[in-house]
Amino acid sequence: MVNNKRKIPVREGLFTASSSAGGKPRLLGGKCLSCGEVIFPKLEICPNCQEEKIREITLSRRGKIYSHTVVMQQPRPYYKGPVPYGLGYVELPEGVRIETLFTECDPETLEIGEEVELIIDKLYDDDQGNELITYKFKPINAYASGKNGGK
Repeated sequence: MVNNKRKIPVREGLFTASSSAGGKPRLLGGKCLSCGEVIFPKLEICPNCQEEKIREITLSRRGKIYSHTVVMQQPRPYYKGPVPYGLGYVELPEGVRIETLFTECDPETLEIGEEVELIIDKLYDDDQGNELITYKFKPINAYASGKNGGK
């Protein structure tokens, strides 16, 4: 039996796959050549100055939790993954804040200012059995600091 399961990005142009960029995934953002605003995802027009001079850039893989919450109820129809889950914003060194899911941690243990790292992970399986993949962030020191029961 042949496995025809594919990995499909939830949206094209948000990130590079782990097979590129030296084996590490990266988010694809934009930088306005007029005002210097850094944006994610990349847009055609700068939301700060409305210029159309946007250059694609790769963003840092690591950042810090800016804000977070624990979602206890499954929102429909957009999210089909497990609950509860961590959701929030990560601030990257470029100054941009990324809305994200948090993974590989107990969402109750997340802390503002905690360092996190980008991963590409399964969001859910679609009706054809393909994996929809997206970017998520995981705490860097979750296991080293004894969080999550030291797992």
